[in-house]
Order: sequence, then structure tokens, then C-alpha cells
Amino acid sequence: MIRGPVDSGEPDRLYTVTGGRSSAGASAFDLVTIVVREGEPPERGMQSEHVRILRLCRRPIAVVELASRLGLPVGVVKILLGDLLDAGRISARHPRSAMSDDDLLPAPETLKKVLRALQNL
Repeated sequence: MIRGPVDSGEPDRLYTVTGGRSSAGASAFDLVTIVVREGEPPERGMQSEHVRILRLCRRPIAVVELASRLGLPVGVVKILLGDLLDAGRISARHPRSAMSDDDLLPAPETLKKVLRALQNL
């Protein structure tokens, strides 16, 4: 395991960064959720990690890639993204959200034909 700057033996820093929270709350982010900032990031009065996230989110970026570039655990990044989403600073979209459920599954007739063909083997 490669130890990054977060594993420096200072768990208090992560506690401070997240405000003591251990989960992202109602806004759930997935590892592949695509995040992009909305508008220009105001840098005054914002937590430095929030500003760094907004700078990295100029273009769409996945949560896992964002965590890697920040050098923070994914759980911490999800909490910070939840703050920014609640404030309207970012928008988030899961890659599959553009597809409907009908697009994800084949037609029932096709599934029945496949089942019959497998049973005939």
C-alpha cells in the first residue's frame, strides 16, 4: 500500500476537513459519478479543499479521479462534494442517468428466446 500525505498519522486533519462528519448524507456519490462546477469559484471565505475541488472540476471529472488528484480518501471527497452540491456550486451526474431503464434491459421476448436456446443445449 502506498501511503500518501493523508496517512501521515494525523487523522485529526480529516476530522477537521469534514467537520466531524463521516458520511455524505442524503447526497450519495458513486465512484464514477461525473462532477462539474457551476460558474466561477469564489475563493474568499471558502474552505481550501472546496476551492481545490472547484478548480479541478472546471471540466467533468469522476469522483474517484478527483479523490486521487486531491490525495484524499474517497469518503472525505464525497462529503466535501455533498457540501458543494448543496450550495449549488457543482452538478453531479451518474454516467447511466441519461439512459432509461428500458434501454438497459433487453426485450422480454429476447430473454425468452435465449432461455429456450440454452435449455435446448
